[in-house]
Amino acid sequence: MPPTAAELLTLAIRATTAYRREDLGERLALAQRRLRDPEVRVLVVGEFKQGKSLLVNSLVDAPVCPVDDALATAVPTLVRFAPEPSVVLVGDDEHQRRTVPIDQLAHHVSEAGNPGNRERLRYAEVGVPRSVLSGGLCLVDTPGVGGLDSAHGASTMAVLPTADAVILVSDAAQEYTEPELDFLRQAMKMCPNVLCVLTKTDLYPQWRRIAELNRGHLAAADVDADLIPVSSTLRQHAVRTQDAALNEESGFPELIVRLRDGILGAAAELADRSVANDVLSVTTQLSASMQAELAAHRDPNRAGDLIAELTRARARADALKERSARWQQTLNDGVSDLIADIEYDLRDRMRHLMREAEEELELVDPATVDDEFTLWLHQRGAAAASANFVWTHQRAQWLARQVAEHFGDAGDQALPDLSLRAPTASSTFEMPTAEHFGLGQKVITGMRGGYGGTIMIGMLSTVAGLTLLNPVSVAAGVLLGRKTVKDERKRQVQRRQSEAKAAARRFVDDLIFQVGKESRDLLRELQRTLRDHFTAHAQELSRSVQEALAAAQQAVKADSGGREGRIKDVTAELARVEHLASLARELAR
Repeated sequence: MPPTAAELLTLAIRATTAYRREDLGERLALAQRRLRDPEVRVLVVGEFKQGKSLLVNSLVDAPVCPVDDALATAVPTLVRFAPEPSVVLVGDDEHQRRTVPIDQLAHHVSEAGNPGNRERLRYAEVGVPRSVLSGGLCLVDTPGVGGLDSAHGASTMAVLPTADAVILVSDAAQEYTEPELDFLRQAMKMCPNVLCVLTKTDLYPQWRRIAELNRGHLAAADVDADLIPVSSTLRQHAVRTQDAALNEESGFPELIVRLRDGILGAAAELADRSVANDVLSVTTQLSASMQAELAAHRDPNRAGDLIAELTRARARADALKERSARWQQTLNDGVSDLIADIEYDLRDRMRHLMREAEEELELVDPATVDDEFTLWLHQRGAAAASANFVWTHQRAQWLARQVAEHFGDAGDQALPDLSLRAPTASSTFEMPTAEHFGLGQKVITGMRGGYGGTIMIGMLSTVAGLTLLNPVSVAAGVLLGRKTVKDERKRQVQRRQSEAKAAARRFVDDLIFQVGKESRDLLRELQRTLRDHFTAHAQELSRSVQEALAAAQQAVKADSGGREGRIKDVTAELARVEHLASLARELAR
């Protein structure tokens, strides 16, 4: 029976210790730490009131997420395995953690108990002893977004790179909307493991037709995701009554199988392949010096050519450690270009947003659309920042592969984790206070305009022998007074439009400043991560080649009497390393 990934890493670490390659052991120790955290994070996302929280509760057969027609989730809730039920609230700072009774969870994570997340919680951790979670599954119940192009939808998109899978929840009341399909397209770029769930099939008799329509929409949008219809109500009733047929009808057995085999199984396979690649890379470097020594012992006449080739390989490996190495130039130039491109993309998106905002404000009185326009501007700003982050993540992955190409086949074997932290924008828009134009002001403004009109027309009418105040002059005064009031109202609307545009420009400028600064910091952090990773890799290669060269030179100096014994010893050592490599290849398969 082949060893598990953990057992294989233990064997490989022992080998690096035996051969005094502590540098390679550090890489394997890092892989061992990653393997000890087997959590698979699955984001449950969807629009407002689609049944996300009830779906999570039905999966784990426990009321871990508050569910009510009048309640909405305001704080993400992480549900993972724990020996005893527990709830931990995490604040803005990861170190701000406090434990609360499980029956008080709704007071902290619902919109009713914590409106607008005024407690400033990042998320809540809920632990429950459930077998479906025991394999490392972590379900994340996200806030109802009220539209996947909203601010909540943008923040959900921003955390997608940290997720192993995404479940999009939509009820059977209607087919997919365009924002849902747009979200799926973007999600596939960040987290290819996407599953669609159609909820509330017990409430809508036409759910089969909606499911077929949704599958057609997925195919038309080129989204490779399966759709599973479920009923959380049937599931909970089936669990209470121990009705296997009803449980099968609820659709949850198929969903659980997909979670266990498709998502947890895929994550386990990915972890095994990662461990196998790390061990294969290490065995290649461990065997390099042995193969060089063995070749020199077996054919002393060609040892000179071998030493010359190893000398050239050492020069190439040493060049990778220099600050002027080509991979360093590729990294530095790539990050500089990436910062410029990302900043241009952000400004371009915000410029289009500003144009749309000005066009909207030209058509309305800002005083009448205060709340609607503020919400719209925040949503579009968050969506633009989120789209910019998605592109940043894709370009960062591309840059890492470009740098890895300088190391040949060995560079791609252990790319670092590039789960970028999404920028957070705290800029807020406030509509300028509208000037009150009440009845008294209208009367005064009308009298001011009407007085001038009455006097002017009255003086002209005296030429015809009429008095200063006559029906013609009074009518002219009334008309001019009404026009003055209308012009004043128009002037105030134009001023409000101008002030609202200026406020929108300040909001967009603040957004560009904040998101741009965090994006630059994020890319600089990426640069340091890649630099440190590939510098360590270059040092590993250099040491391996140096030891191979030293072993070959030592073999040349050995006398013929001890050569046969040394060949036997080195062959045995190579066999042990090759056996370790074969175990890694078997694990990868």
